[in-house]
Amino acid sequence: MDIIDKKVAVVTGGAKGIGKAITFKLAEEGFNIVINYRSSLNSSVEKVIDEVKKRGSEAIAVQGDVSIFENAKNIMKQAVDTFGRIDVLVNNAGITRDGLILRMKEEDFDKVIEVNLKGTFNCIRHVSPIMLKQRSGKIISISSIVGVTGNAGQVNYSAAKAGIIGITKSTARELASRGINVNAVAPGLIKTDMTEVLSDKVKNNTLNNIPLKRFGCAQDVANVVAFLASPSADYITGQVINVDGGMVM
Repeated sequence: MDIIDKKVAVVTGGAKGIGKAITFKLAEEGFNIVINYRSSLNSSVEKVIDEVKKRGSEAIAVQGDVSIFENAKNIMKQAVDTFGRIDVLVNNAGITRDGLILRMKEEDFDKVIEVNLKGTFNCIRHVSPIMLKQRSGKIISISSIVGVTGNAGQVNYSAAKAGIIGITKSTARELASRGINVNAVAPGLIKTDMTEVLSDKVKNNTLNNIPLKRFGCAQDVANVVAFLASPSADYITGQVINVDGGMVM
């Protein structure tokens, strides 16, 4: 198959953690991948590209902070310039700056909102004209169950993830008539570098509230994203799918 004939997925924050698992899963499903990353190019990004190629797909890495409007525009432009199209956008890039609201610094609130929420808006804003012209596309944003339930010590993160759900439902209504599906995935406690810093007490308390009695892995999230990116999910839009072992029902 010619490179231009394969479907293309843009994965923000696609070089590590959940994003890397999504990158690999979509590559296995036959997508060429545009990997967005924020920090300067390093061997880990190059290794991810090599792994994508081993899975039979092509990949490029595009540096850019999604919280910056023009950076998000450039990510989409480079994707189209290289592969000619964008079939799937996965809004995965995100950060945490946890703390109780009584102690939370203004800059810690602002930064999480900028990256997690505004970054999602920026990317959807710039991919929408491309998908509207194609009259097809899948937009999948990574929210969190704390965007549904809230969580002490995560006012900024919970607000951003709840906002992503609002963006998902609104854009799903706006874009549906042009064959564009917009959905969100809300992971529970997933084993990543971001969650490894949690104390054993927090982890044990959380585990007691999970009916399946285990934490999730990045692959659990990637599998759902791949489903939503596939033709099997063509009649699903505006939905939030929890991947949390039954923690929130």
